[in-house]
Amino acid sequence: MNIVLHQPEIPHNTGAIGRTCLVTGAKLHLIRPYGFYLDEKALKRAGMDYWYKIDVREHNNFAHFVEAIGTPHSRIYLVETGGNKTYADVKYSPNDYIVFGSETAGLPPALLDEYRDCVVSIPMVGDARSLNLSVAVGIVLYEALRQNKFGRCGD
Repeated sequence: MNIVLHQPEIPHNTGAIGRTCLVTGAKLHLIRPYGFYLDEKALKRAGMDYWYKIDVREHNNFAHFVEAIGTPHSRIYLVETGGNKTYADVKYSPNDYIVFGSETAGLPPALLDEYRDCVVSIPMVGDARSLNLSVAVGIVLYEALRQNKFGRCGD
């Protein structure tokens, strides 16, 4: 699995997401610009002392990311409030890319329009705009892993 953070802004969220990627075997793709430096103390604190073990790949922009992975739109899913379907409605494959936007702005409207058939959401009730980014990543990533039997063979 591949988790993609589009212009993340908060270092401790990225650190926690990196830690989740490490324990699940997922790759972490970071699309610039970031709201922090990768050597920032808050990032490393949240990622614990594991940051150097995380498979992190950096991309200058979304077009560079798409070029680097060489994957058609059908294998890239964008997570955003108001998506056409829920994250659980998707049948994930082990090499899919799950894209999350920045903490304050989400994903750019042009990107959501381009990938409109691949936008999924996490159902929510109440007055909050959204979940914490690291929580949202965990929810969707573990559903994708569950569907793929957590990398195990059999049933």
